[in-house]
Formats: sequence, C-alpha cells, structure tokens
Amino acid sequence: MTRWLTFDCFGTLVDWRHGIGTTGELLFPGRGADVLAAYIEIEAEVEKEKPFRRYRAVLAETLRRAASGLGLELKQDDATALISTIGHWPVFPDVGPALRALHADGWKLALLTNCDRDLIALTERRLPEPFDAVITAEDVSSYKPDFAHFERFASVFGEPSDAWIHVAQSYFHDIKPAHELGITRVWVNRQGEKDDPSIANAMIGSLEALPATISSLSASAHTRA
Repeated sequence: MTRWLTFDCFGTLVDWRHGIGTTGELLFPGRGADVLAAYIEIEAEVEKEKPFRRYRAVLAETLRRAASGLGLELKQDDATALISTIGHWPVFPDVGPALRALHADGWKLALLTNCDRDLIALTERRLPEPFDAVITAEDVSSYKPDFAHFERFASVFGEPSDAWIHVAQSYFHDIKPAHELGITRVWVNRQGEKDDPSIANAMIGSLEALPATISSLSASAHTRA
C-alpha cells in the first residue's frame, strides 16, 4: 500500500513571513513588518472573493490593499513585487533532513498548495527533496480552507485515511479542514500559536520532530487496524 504525506508549502516548508516582510522592507524601508502584518490580515479575504483569481493576482491585490491601508504609495510596477520574489523566499533549514528521512522510510510526498503552477515550480527548485505530486489552487480553482485540494488528492490517489497524513503550519487553512474531513494531521506550530491543539493528531514545533511523529502515528494506525 502506498503511503502519502501531504504538505502545505508556505509556512510549513518555506518562510513566507520572511519573504513578504523582506519584500515589504525593500518597497517601504522601515515598514516591512507593518506590510507583513497588514498582508496577513487581508489575504484570506482576497482569496475568498469570486470569481476565482490565480495566486499571482491574489499576491498583487493583497499587497495593494495592505499598502493602501497603511497609507503607503505603491507604484503600479511594484504591485508585482511578491510575484517576482516568491521563488527566492527561504526554505526552513529543518526541511531537507526531515523530507529525506521520510522519503527513505518509504513515504511519498505531495504538496497541496494555495499557489499557481508556475510559481510553485520556482519554489520546488529550491526545495531540498523532490515531491511526488503537486496540487495547486490553480488546479482546483479554490483556496484552502475549502476542501477542494483534499478532495482532488483523494480522487486522484484514492488512499485510505490511515495511509494519508497531512502536515501543515496553518491552523486555519489546513488543520481545521483536514480535521473536518477526518484526515490524520500534524500541526507544525512554528509560531507558538494558541489555537486548540486537540483537533490535531499531533503538534510539533518544527520539522525536526516530524519523522519520529509520523512513525508514531503510523504505528498507532497499524495497531488499530
């Protein structure tokens, strides 16, 4: 039986906070942290708007609204700054060792990402371990926390729940919908957030603990079976 680990990308594998904050600092010196905070407040709202728009449009529109809300003048050409830098946002240092160990243990790895195909391809070039499958927002015309990413993965790979574990940092985008769908889930709580950890099957602070956590969850599932 094929065993799958699905991952969110930004926040879990890639430090998007650093990427957006640094880009904001380049655009508005001394205001990078403010731009990041404003961006975080607005992005999910933009993603929910209809009709569906590609993530590159979400990045640009969210940056425009964040700058406007802060009273900052965003030049028209600079609205695409996040699109230009996303492929260079840093990968967390714990990613490579964890993914290599999990691949070596026989797990297949997939990305379920709120991103476009071409943009995630730029990010994948920087990831230290290849992924076996990728499902993007562009593929399903929807953004998590909608269920479409998870439903598409299940329809394509048809894996039983005990052979599928979802790993993510975002409580809102990933852990809550995975809980509602009954998918085994690991919350990578990198920010020390105070949301209820009981809806996750496990909570870890970084990917350093992921191989051991996956081994434990898998053994528990095997015992129940």
